[in-house]
Amino acid sequence: MKLIGKLATSALACLMLSAAAQAQEMTFFRIGTGSAGGTYFPIGGLIANAISNPPGSRPCDEGGSCGVPGLVAVAQSTNASAHNVTAIQAGQMEAGLTGAATLYFAYHGESKFEGNAKEKLRVIANLFPEDLHLVLPKGAKLDSLKALEGKRVGIAQAGSGTQIAVEIILAEQGITRDNIDEAELNNSQSAERLADGQLDAYFYAAGTPVAAMIQLDNTKGMELYSFSEEEVVASNKAVPYYVPSTIPAGTYAGVNYDVNTLAVNGILATSSDASEELIYEITKALWNENSRKLLDNGHAKGKVIRLETALKGLDGLDVPLHPGAERYYREVGLIN
Repeated sequence: MKLIGKLATSALACLMLSAAAQAQEMTFFRIGTGSAGGTYFPIGGLIANAISNPPGSRPCDEGGSCGVPGLVAVAQSTNASAHNVTAIQAGQMEAGLTGAATLYFAYHGESKFEGNAKEKLRVIANLFPEDLHLVLPKGAKLDSLKALEGKRVGIAQAGSGTQIAVEIILAEQGITRDNIDEAELNNSQSAERLADGQLDAYFYAAGTPVAAMIQLDNTKGMELYSFSEEEVVASNKAVPYYVPSTIPAGTYAGVNYDVNTLAVNGILATSSDASEELIYEITKALWNENSRKLLDNGHAKGKVIRLETALKGLDGLDVPLHPGAERYYREVGLIN
C-alpha cells in the first residue's frame, strides 16, 4: 500500500508539473506597425500591451494584465501597410496595421498587388482614421498639386500604403516619378530632410497628431497643404477608400488653419492561418475595460479606437472578418 501511495503521489506530482508547464507555455504574436515617428508604432505598442498576459503575470482582478493568458504580443517597427500585409500572408508576422486601401488592393490583387493577391488576410478590427498630410517648409506655399512638378518630394517609404495611394492621387494630377525628384523615406526621415532643406514637400498618412510632425513643427516649423475641393473629389475617385477629411486648426501648434485633406481607415489585420480561439481571445482582450484605459491614456488616436466603430467601413472592403473576431462581435451584438 505504501508503494502504491508513493506511485500515486509521484504520478500526481508529474501531472501537476505537466499542468504547470502547460500553464506557462508562451504564444508569441508579432504585430507589424510602422516607423517610430508615425502613429502605427505607438498604437501597435498599446495594442500589444493590451492583449498580452505573459506567464507569471498577476491576475487581471489583482491589478495585473488583462490580456490573453500566455500571450506575448510584440509590436515591430516596419515599412507599414504594404510591408505588413505581405508579411502576414507569408507567415512572417501574425498581425499588422494597414490602411484600408492597401488592405483592399492586397486582398483582391489589384494595383501594385496585381497578380499577387494576399488571400489569407483577415480583419480583426477597424481602428482609427489616418489623415493624409502634405508637409511643406515653414512659409512655403503650393498653388496646387500640379505645382509639385520638378520638386523634391517625399512619397513615403517603399512598400507603404501611403506611397501606393499617393502615386495614384498624383497621377490624376499628371505628376509621376518622371517629373518629380522622389524620395522614398519614412516619416521621421522625411521630416529631417525637410528641416535640412533637402526636400520641398513630403506626404504621409497617419493618425493625428504625428510625433515626427510635432517635433518638426516645434523646431523648424511647417505648413500643411490644403487640398482644393476639385483635388479632394479627384483623389477620392482615384482611391475610393480615401475619403474627405479635415485636420482642424491647432492640431499642430504652428498650423493655425483648417486643412482640407483625405483620410483612410487604419485596420488591424491578421491571417486566416491564426486559430479561431486565439483571435477570439485577442479580440475580446482588445475591447475589455483595461484596454480602454490603456488606449485612452496612451495616444491621442487611442481615444477614437472604440468597439462601436470596430466594423465601420468594412462592408465596402469585401475582406472577411477573421472567424474568431466575428464570433466575438456576434456575442456583443455588433453582428446579427
